[in-house]
Amino acid sequence: MNLIIGTRHVTPEAITRTAEGVEAVLRGEALLTLLDSAFHGTGTIEVLGGDLDRCPMEVVGIAMHGAETRVTLTALGAARRLN
Repeated sequence: MNLIIGTRHVTPEAITRTAEGVEAVLRGEALLTLLDSAFHGTGTIEVLGGDLDRCPMEVVGIAMHGAETRVTLTALGAARRLN
């Protein structure tokens, strides 16, 4: 699974499925892109792949441990349909 943030394709260092969504380990530009989207409204966040493919997501938690940042995302509803 990967993330689509706005129009950017982001590959997390690690991504794990949770009961409500996913937990992703992000660093550098990937983290900054997600933070800009979550806090400044510069785009949507979606999962690419797996059973949550194209599901809109919301950031519900950020935990920093040393040089890595774990971001918890929860699904906001059904996957977007392709036209």
